[in-house]
Amino acid sequence: MRILITGGLGFIGSALIRELLNHANLEIMNIDKCSYASMPEALEGKENQENYKFEKIDITNSHDVNKIISTFKPNKIFHLAAESHVDRSIDGPEDFLQTNIMGTFNILEAVRNNLSNLPADFIFIHVSTDEVYGSLQMDEPLFVESSEYKPNSPYSASKASSDLLVRAWNKTYGIRSVITNCSNNYGPWQNPEKLIPKTIMNALTENHIPIYGKGINIRDWLHVTDHANALIEVSKTTQNFIKYNIGANQEMTNIDLVKLICNYLDEKMPGSSSYLDLITYVEDRLGHDLRYAVNASKLAFDFNYQPNFLLTEGIINTIDWYIDNLEWVKSKATN
Repeated sequence: MRILITGGLGFIGSALIRELLNHANLEIMNIDKCSYASMPEALEGKENQENYKFEKIDITNSHDVNKIISTFKPNKIFHLAAESHVDRSIDGPEDFLQTNIMGTFNILEAVRNNLSNLPADFIFIHVSTDEVYGSLQMDEPLFVESSEYKPNSPYSASKASSDLLVRAWNKTYGIRSVITNCSNNYGPWQNPEKLIPKTIMNALTENHIPIYGKGINIRDWLHVTDHANALIEVSKTTQNFIKYNIGANQEMTNIDLVKLICNYLDEKMPGSSSYLDLITYVEDRLGHDLRYAVNASKLAFDFNYQPNFLLTEGIINTIDWYIDNLEWVKSKATN
């Protein structure tokens, strides 16, 4: 079984590879352009395994994408390569359109051009986000797979566009596909521009912990290992085309999450004052969605799948990991 991972040096991609390498009889090819968000350290030592290979490839380069697919001939492609930070998409949306839309187009076209030479069981797993659905009000039911797309940021609009490309290439060209839309991920090896590692790093370096607006925005938090295992499960589908929401049903406001982190740090590494004192409310982000949360019952029913990590336990484990790897976090924050 040959598996191609795009963006395998990223936070979720590297977690997926670590989980896949626990499975026998797999040959894994990881392609990544090695951007600021890439972290080869997350796969340190894996390069010595015979069933793992890495190629530095930018998915916006159609020639290189076509070459790797035509030569590797994967049974499965997990497509995770993407620009993903909302703030960066607001400041500079063009990179997001190029990578998330044109990059996905290049991969789909390479698959289409080589489809007759790919294994008969070939499947394309497109990893997307719950942000394509837009924002929920406090009392609204969770997003389901048939929810209308209402993206509100350049990032989510680019991901919604890529989802639609995958659907179109399935319907028009017969590329067997799965689209997954996941809730917010957390865990080890996440870039410190994201909320949880940024909060931990700022607390431990005694810098202000910025909170957008009043901190009332709600997210459903999914441990990255649970996400990776869910992706492995959905890749086993026999459907020609199907969508799955991947979530943990563990919602929390941003301010409550940050307070959870600070309270744990106060117990574990007490300082002269509480880490809560570092919380600073800043001007809200443009177009800041109030709430994201997905109904993952379809995934649970089809694969008998449930996440393993409870949020408080997962957050504590994550904090402990960042404490042990603080120097790495600081080095990534300066890049």
